[in-house]
Amino acid sequence: MTEREAARTTAHRVLGVADGAVPAGTTVFDDGVPAVANLAPALLGALRRAATAAADDGVAFAVNGGWRSPDYQSRLRRRAVSRYGSETEAARWVATPETSPHVSGDAVDLGPGTARAWLSEHGAGYGLCQVYRNEPWHYELRPEAAEHGCPPMYPDPSHDPRMRP
Repeated sequence: MTEREAARTTAHRVLGVADGAVPAGTTVFDDGVPAVANLAPALLGALRRAATAAADDGVAFAVNGGWRSPDYQSRLRRRAVSRYGSETEAARWVATPETSPHVSGDAVDLGPGTARAWLSEHGAGYGLCQVYRNEPWHYELRPEAAEHGCPPMYPDPSHDPRMRP
């Protein structure tokens, strides 16, 4: 196989569960799903404690996004550029593989709305904070939130200094 053919094969390969795609019905307890299993241990522990408490209130957490491979994140970024028309607009919704907290295992996207409402009320006690105002599903671990509450949200990822290469 030539170098060009190998590059084309890599670019067109299907990115699946091994790259961080999340099967429907995935929970924070699904260790067999890489998007969950590859989350940072402290984030995963906080999510599991919160999910257990939420279940006592009749609320279930669904994982819609978690850890992602750099290839998967890159594909999401390219789709966002195509959808929003520019790198600048795409940056409001999707980080690059180099800056994404999903690639490092430090972010999770949760649903449904009842789970997000529960986290909005109780998440800080577990250190789980919504980081971006435009992404109510995106949560990251902020351990200091248990004592001080969640920090102010950024309007969107393009305002987060961590997103700058």
